[in-house]
Amino acid sequence: MSDMKIINFMALRKIAGAMSIALVLGALVSLAVNQLQLGLDFTGGTLIEVGYEQAPSLVDVRNQLQGAGFDDAVVQNFGSEKDVLVRLGQTFNDKVGEQVLTALQSASASPVELRRSEYVGAQVGEELTEQGGLGLLLALAIVMIYVALRFQIKFSVGAVVALIHDVLIVLGIFSIFKLDFDLTVLAAILAVIGYSLNDTIVVSDRIRENFRKIRKGTTIEIINESLTQTLGRTLVTSITTLLVLMALLVFGGELIHGFALALTIGVLVGTYSSIYVAANVLLLLGITQEDLIIPPKEEVIEGEGFEEGEGFEQDLEEQ
Repeated sequence: MSDMKIINFMALRKIAGAMSIALVLGALVSLAVNQLQLGLDFTGGTLIEVGYEQAPSLVDVRNQLQGAGFDDAVVQNFGSEKDVLVRLGQTFNDKVGEQVLTALQSASASPVELRRSEYVGAQVGEELTEQGGLGLLLALAIVMIYVALRFQIKFSVGAVVALIHDVLIVLGIFSIFKLDFDLTVLAAILAVIGYSLNDTIVVSDRIRENFRKIRKGTTIEIINESLTQTLGRTLVTSITTLLVLMALLVFGGELIHGFALALTIGVLVGTYSSIYVAANVLLLLGITQEDLIIPPKEEVIEGEGFEEGEGFEQDLEEQ
């Protein structure tokens, strides 16, 4: 074993496992009950952003729209209290943005400015939903095949379980707090898969290396040493990534707020899962040194080698 101070990560493996199971079950329950607050990218409809000179009451804005016939309007602040975002269900009127602006201007004492008006069709939203789900499944399948070929099937199972763990927790948080789930958030989840996989592969590579190098020591001791050796790299990568994401959350604006938030959650959960979830799964699957022994090369039979040499020398003598 090395001289560095080894951190006993696996001493908390049962607590970490129970916490992970509780978080995943909570996420699944929330997804089943609350589902996801799908954005217009998936559901279809019209998104209208307006700006006021003075912060309006959202209740008044909602009542004004209902009085104008927009009964299904969802009203919320967008960035500042003076910016209001209006979401409408399916409508095929190209001038709906102007109609909403007219309704709000007629009931407001201060000027109202139309910032943007976007429409997404229902068919496009349905296609995006299907393609997004297939993209996630395809990414997980490719990851499982890649890790199985590069390492071993037990490492593959551990990596995929860690990725599913990360994705479900991010989705669960968005479901619990009813945050908008749009294409930018889906992109963030795919980025989380890549980030978490990279971290897990670094840890797995060190575990495999130590299993082959360290002849004495239990499986838990070898995993603890491997996690300790990669801890510095893991923390530096996570902290530098989080610094960038914090800047995006604070200064990036509302358009990428969901992306930055989902990726922030994913980096935090992914760092945790690469230490505890993947390693926990390896222990549950009973990983041993025998699983990672390099197959010995085929040796040349000694007698046959001498016979070939002797025959070659005899040919030279005859010549």
